[in-house]
Amino acid sequence: MTAPRPATIDAYIAAAPAAGQPHLRQLHALLQGVAPKAERVIKWGHPFFVEPRFLFSFSAHKAHLSFAPSAEALQHFGAELKNHQTTKNFLKLPYGAPLPEALIRRIAEYRVKAVAARQDDAFW
Repeated sequence: MTAPRPATIDAYIAAAPAAGQPHLRQLHALLQGVAPKAERVIKWGHPFFVEPRFLFSFSAHKAHLSFAPSAEALQHFGAELKNHQTTKNFLKLPYGAPLPEALIRRIAEYRVKAVAARQDDAFW
């Protein structure tokens, strides 16, 4: 029998690898500060910040966490992300290195402004 999936972000962090929990708590607090009015939910098994559209999410892995603001946001900050491992949709942050808090904050703030300026009703 498998354990039930976490229903809250705090439960998600508590179920994550012990090595990653400090980074995950730090990222969660940072994102809460940037988007205090956002709904914090678990969607598709991962923490999401929604206001009412997708703002950003993150996920825990064995040796890193992934921060997912949007492909457009990562592209916008491409020059600042050149020393970090990224994919089209994710910023990969190893647990063994400090979080680039200032950069994550700027990306998250950019994303909050971009979503607020949108005129459509699409979730993504």
